[in-house]
Amino acid sequence: MTVPSEPSDQTTLTLAAEFPPATRAEWRDLLTGVLSKAGLLPENLTGPVEDLLGTSIAEGVTVAPLYVASDAANEAPGMPGLAPFVRGARPLGSSPDGWDLRQRHTDPDVAATKEAVLTDLANGVTSLWLVLGEGALPVDSLPVVLRDVLLELVPIALDAGSRTAQAAEALFALAAERQIPAGALAGTLGADPLGWLAGLDADTDTDAGLALTAILATRCVTERPNLRAVTVDATVYHNAGADDAQELGCSLAAGVAYLRALTDAGMPVNQALTQLEFRYSATADQFATIAKLRAARGLWARVARDCTGGERPGPQAAQRQHAVTSEPMLTARDPWVNMLRVTLACFTAGVGGANAVTVLPFDAALGLPNQFSRRIARNTQSLLIHESHLARVVDPAGGSWYVERLTTTLARRAWEVFTKIERDGGLLATLRDGSLADALAKTWDARADRLATRKEPVLGVSEFPHLAETLPDRRPDRRPAPHGLLPRVRRAAAFEALRDRADAHLAATGARPAVFLAALGSPAAHNARSSFAANLFQAGGMATPTGSGSPEQIAAAFAQADTTIACLCGTDSSYAEQGQAVAEALRAHGARNVLLAGKPGTLVGKSGGSMDDAAVGGYVHAGCNAVAVLRETLDELGVRA
Repeated sequence: MTVPSEPSDQTTLTLAAEFPPATRAEWRDLLTGVLSKAGLLPENLTGPVEDLLGTSIAEGVTVAPLYVASDAANEAPGMPGLAPFVRGARPLGSSPDGWDLRQRHTDPDVAATKEAVLTDLANGVTSLWLVLGEGALPVDSLPVVLRDVLLELVPIALDAGSRTAQAAEALFALAAERQIPAGALAGTLGADPLGWLAGLDADTDTDAGLALTAILATRCVTERPNLRAVTVDATVYHNAGADDAQELGCSLAAGVAYLRALTDAGMPVNQALTQLEFRYSATADQFATIAKLRAARGLWARVARDCTGGERPGPQAAQRQHAVTSEPMLTARDPWVNMLRVTLACFTAGVGGANAVTVLPFDAALGLPNQFSRRIARNTQSLLIHESHLARVVDPAGGSWYVERLTTTLARRAWEVFTKIERDGGLLATLRDGSLADALAKTWDARADRLATRKEPVLGVSEFPHLAETLPDRRPDRRPAPHGLLPRVRRAAAFEALRDRADAHLAATGARPAVFLAALGSPAAHNARSSFAANLFQAGGMATPTGSGSPEQIAAAFAQADTTIACLCGTDSSYAEQGQAVAEALRAHGARNVLLAGKPGTLVGKSGGSMDDAAVGGYVHAGCNAVAVLRETLDELGVRA
């Protein structure tokens, strides 16, 4: 038995003190050896070897495989509650009850929404996000929906687009009718004409919208000091394919445009700063979202400092943030997996220091959420706040060498995006001339390629699809399709379109389109590639009947499979030894195309046999463009687009 040593006088704990110190140089030597043995070390490598393992999360922002203390030695995030507010807008973080748990309501059924609102408030929700206008809640229904809501206790966030003036007036009138004290009404009126132009309506009159913004802000300052007039909705840019740096840069450009509008109307800068709330997307990329929210506060403090002549920003410059779980990451297929995605996104929003958080229901991509999905959405937050005690720690990621460095790197890149927009005439000009749309499209095209090649997998859609699933039945969302200057994207869209196409074929013919998998050799030999091929083709909605044995047995099984396409699945050696004969047998039994699971090239077996590349019509392998392969396969099977 080991006898513990006597306690020492040491007052500090040194991590891994019992091990000899390790250096980055030693780690690099080990990494070089591993990559060299794996054949992954380029002969003409010029930079540090760790650059081979870096991951890009935004243009100019790369995550390294290793961080040490020196990586964050020069970072100065400050203290919570003090400029630059990187570590949080409040000295003690969230309130004792956690961040503001905000639930979104879009259902045009006034009675149903009224009931849902009261249910939410009785079960932990602390503020309401009400979407009003065509296809959503009627503006004139606001008094009914809020009839039993204590406005002095529950902040209201309006989202009414072109009906913002009417919605704001209705809220002011309701507060006056109930004699709510001036400082007791909180929330935001949701004025965001630049966001409306970008994401909702390309015909938005931005000049009138900016004038309205100034009027509403002035009224808030004079009548309702805890009510904010402006919502800088950065999710519009995220929904159009922006990376994290672009989302931040666009939000700064929008915020500065609104500051100009308010100060041009005669409002002092310090007052104008209090009229803005920023809405950001939270994704399942936990460290990127944490760094984004931290960077956003620091960047806005820099804007405030520059706008006030270099003075140290006061508390009015602390950016108020509303984080919303990302819409593009939600899937319509296997929507239950969305629960995992939004839980992680909510976690990142809380750790990142958001003031208010909205978890979109897991079925949001299918239509209007029901009582169950709304309950899961609010309980996700409640569990993190009250059972995981996430809000009890101020800036829990602070001090992490990785997070501090990522925060700074992301902030620098976002500032470059912002200053370029400003040099090009501002956000309104870059929206109108299409240059911003082009920049975001370039970013999204690169990401779409990663999605198509499954380098960025979508669980339940591009990976491990469930063809026999029964989707939840939801009432359709009747809001008109957005037609702003920027598009809307979703990560799963390309694969889900293929699934829809295959399902329509199933409904019309009674049979699912199929690709026959010809398994060569023993199960141990073919399992890796047959599993890969099944996963790939099922991602396009196709069935994958399988046959094995001799070439004659495989061909006989193929003849019963009701398809004209087969895919050989086995080892390189089995391809060389059996592939030619199996391919010929399949074609003799009606196969119009024979694919091969593996990369192109003549395959030579250990016994000296070989298979001619001409025997197959195409190859499927890790890194291939799965969307293109699946689309071409459906075309060849005669499945209508």
